Amino acid sequence: MPLQTYSFSALVSNIATAMQASATAALNFTAGSVLRAIAEATAGVVLWLQAIILQLLTVTRAATSTGADLDSFVADFGLTRLPAIAATGQVTFGRFTATQQAVIPIGTTVQSTDGTQNFAVTLDTANPAYDATLGSYVLLANTASINVPVQAATAGAGGNVLAGAISVITTPIPGGGVDTVTNGAAFTNGLDAESDPALRAQFIAYIGSLSKGTKTAIGYAITRVQQGLTYTLVENYDYNGTPDDGFFTVVVDDGTGYPSSGLLASVSAAIDAVRPLTSRFGVFAPVVTTANVAMTLTTASSFTHSAVVAAVTTGITNFINSLPLGTSLPYTQLAGIAYAVPGVTNATAITLNSGTTDLTADAQHKLLAGIVSVS
Repeated sequence: MPLQTYSFSALVSNIATAMQASATAALNFTAGSVLRAIAEATAGVVLWLQAIILQLLTVTRAATSTGADLDSFVADFGLTRLPAIAATGQVTFGRFTATQQAVIPIGTTVQSTDGTQNFAVTLDTANPAYDATLGSYVLLANTASINVPVQAATAGAGGNVLAGAISVITTPIPGGGVDTVTNGAAFTNGLDAESDPALRAQFIAYIGSLSKGTKTAIGYAITRVQQGLTYTLVENYDYNGTPDDGFFTVVVDDGTGYPSSGLLASVSAAIDAVRPLTSRFGVFAPVVTTANVAMTLTTASSFTHSAVVAAVTTGITNFINSLPLGTSLPYTQLAGIAYAVPGVTNATAITLNSGTTDLTADAQHKLLAGIVSVS
């Protein structure tokens, strides 16, 4: 039941009414009178007490607590707010003269053009250019460019940058030989710390997961490893589709389509803590299916054609990359994205992977944008 509250003037009026009802003669409550001053002083104290009560009520329920108060509330149940996630992605180091070998050490830093975001080269032992002896990625002689992974220096959504936004090398390259850097694709997987609404939703899921051994409990365990995870869970089938009673297959994606082996191990450990006794499971990365799109636009004369083309390209790329794990891409959706951009009057010659049919994805597949050619 909502708490009834009163304004300052209502409190003064109520005090005056109660005092007058108890008196045998008319009382003086005009401005400046003693009784009026006593009533206003009392109302001020009551207003302060009322504010304290309201503040106390907000922090005693997860539904109304915010910030540190919400953290304190859920901490009593062993739940914590998920931290921010640093944006990651690939950058391309290039050079004008490729006659000599060059190396790019782990930890080399780069920066966005506006100077607001910094990134550092990270280790990827699966990258064929990585040399463990040198602790660096190697640009062989006669090789003009190389792709390496980087991570934002500061965790959070601020590290999400547009394609081509990274252009400054801020760490001297040993021996030189590297001239440029750029990111061919936008970085989109940086996330701020878990928001209050998201934490409240997770608290409800946490309570529902306490039975353990259920599909809800396993799903909750996966999503608490870090923010931004999506997953599919298939029961009684191996990863290759073979029926296998008591086995369940989990495919996990962190938004990139290529979750690290460390992340998969963390998800596996989280599932193992809540899985039913005697059940077996496997955790896998998704199979990435590239979606290549082509279309030709006609634009209104009052719009700049190149700007409209860029907006449509960005819209299609972001839409495809935002599709959750196991979600198909309808061919007709591409035209809808194009027509949603102001200035587009017609979209023709639309193809999806050189065809005109939907691009389907099952529980193991993640769709990512490939070459989006809009003209």
